[in-house]
Amino acid sequence: MKHDFDLRLGALKTAYADGSLTPRQLILALHEQAATLNPEFHLFIHLLSLEELEPYLAALDGKSTAELPLFGVPFAIKDNIDLAGVPTTAACPAFAYVPETSATLVAQLIALGAVPMGKTNLDQFATGLNGTRSPYGECRNSVHPAYPSGGSSAGSSLAVALGVASFALGTDTAGSGRVPAALNNLVGLKATKGLISTAGVVPACRTLDCVTYFTTTAAEASQLLALTAKLDARDEYSRANPLWNDASAFGKPRAGFRFGVPKQLEFLGCTESPALFASSIEQFKALGGEAVEIDFAPFLEAARLLYEGPWVAERYSVAGALIEQQPDAVLPVIKAVLEKAPGVSGVDTFRAQYRLQALKAICDRILADVDCVLTPAYPRPVTLDELHAEPVKRNSDLGYYTNFMNMLDYAAVAVPAGFMANGLPWGVTLFGRAFTDQYLLSLADGLQRQHGLPLSGERSLNAQAPATLARNDRARVVVCGAHLDGLPLNWQLKQRGGRLLQATQSSPDYQLYALAGGPPFRPGMVRVAEGGVAIAVEVWELPSAELGSFLTGIPAPLGLGKVQLADGSWETGFICEPYGLAGAVDITHFGGWKAYMKSKT
Repeated sequence: MKHDFDLRLGALKTAYADGSLTPRQLILALHEQAATLNPEFHLFIHLLSLEELEPYLAALDGKSTAELPLFGVPFAIKDNIDLAGVPTTAACPAFAYVPETSATLVAQLIALGAVPMGKTNLDQFATGLNGTRSPYGECRNSVHPAYPSGGSSAGSSLAVALGVASFALGTDTAGSGRVPAALNNLVGLKATKGLISTAGVVPACRTLDCVTYFTTTAAEASQLLALTAKLDARDEYSRANPLWNDASAFGKPRAGFRFGVPKQLEFLGCTESPALFASSIEQFKALGGEAVEIDFAPFLEAARLLYEGPWVAERYSVAGALIEQQPDAVLPVIKAVLEKAPGVSGVDTFRAQYRLQALKAICDRILADVDCVLTPAYPRPVTLDELHAEPVKRNSDLGYYTNFMNMLDYAAVAVPAGFMANGLPWGVTLFGRAFTDQYLLSLADGLQRQHGLPLSGERSLNAQAPATLARNDRARVVVCGAHLDGLPLNWQLKQRGGRLLQATQSSPDYQLYALAGGPPFRPGMVRVAEGGVAIAVEVWELPSAELGSFLTGIPAPLGLGKVQLADGSWETGFICEPYGLAGAVDITHFGGWKAYMKSKT
């Protein structure tokens, strides 16, 4: 029996709070639905039985949405991520084991009130981007039967797309959390490496692996990330989340953001993808973005290193012993991918690392000049027939725009962006510097609102738009004196990677004074109740990590506070303590420091 529940986090919270639905009613109905779908889609390797579900449901008795942020929210777990007492197979029966404890992330989610529905199908050992490489059955697309679900997080994407989980956990080493999202009209968040714990995850490439979220909307992915981005002592690759990337960073994109667009676009002969991507660029511009053409060649070279370089040996470190002892236990296509790994030498590895570091230096310089990069999620979709005929080549096609991401330590979000003529979902990827995850999700949310496409389950995005402005890893600073472009202290901004955003004016509420002392000669800008004017200022942007050193170097009587601009917005900027006006000269009538300095010459 098909049930039509709105499984979005906000909708479930409302339904539980008003009593129109209980977790037990929902989970049991979804269990029935999943069991019905599984023979066709092969989305679950292990669908939890009613007896296995009972402890999770019982734990919610007497609790509420007020106590547990994810109260009664159903989620699915890729079967290379541990759930205590349930086999972890990595889609290889001979590899299977039963963990005593859950992966850190799974334990976090259960403690927050979420209910696991089961373990989902995947490309064996998470090696693949298509969803057909599993002895538990190949996963077809949720919309079009001639296409794959995408992988390797195949079943996880299907669990959300087919409406049996609110969200699902995947993993992503080369695109496994983004390609299936795009193919199934979902958001796929591949957060910064180490931001979400990988303790309790079967490694693909331990140094590159990320756990991912599949959701219907970017706003839900933002909520989940904020709840679970915690430093984990169990995971030696875990990294602390900077406060500029916390929940409050998610918001409305600020007009004027710069997004990179690859100069080298590849669609592998697809006739529809170029127009769909061009439309996404225009939608980003409509959000207030400025497109900046970038050289994509170094990113693509880094992508090739993942499978052509020594990192294939890192995959072999997990499956290699089984291949050697029980060669028939591993699928032939997986063995073919890994077959050159034993021949990789230490010299090969270090040479590749040196080249990767050189490429990262180039790519980082490119990213320093933009707020994010927009690419297609894949050049073109491939059919199941094409995958059967050329499994390695066609799988590689799907990873064209994804394979470099973890190699270069970037954050990325796949977001729906259209449908092909045959109804197949089509998507784009936004990527950016490490620890800009909430900012990327903000842009993804803006894009979803801009195009207004139906969500998975044919629902519309009717939730209220964020009221606050989105933040990234850059801080804005308003300067009015010696730090202005071309003046004596401007080097202090440029030395810290500062970039001039705009020359503008303050609101008409300020007076300007030439302070006593110098050189360097400095002004003090003071907000007044009456007699104020608009003062010429500049808005600069510098890395948030550098803001502290900039602040501590500012001498009295100046400091950083909030300054109102002509457009009514408030930004961090230079202010002056009242005592500093002793001996100062009122130069308000000049309208700005540069005009005053010009009058002196």
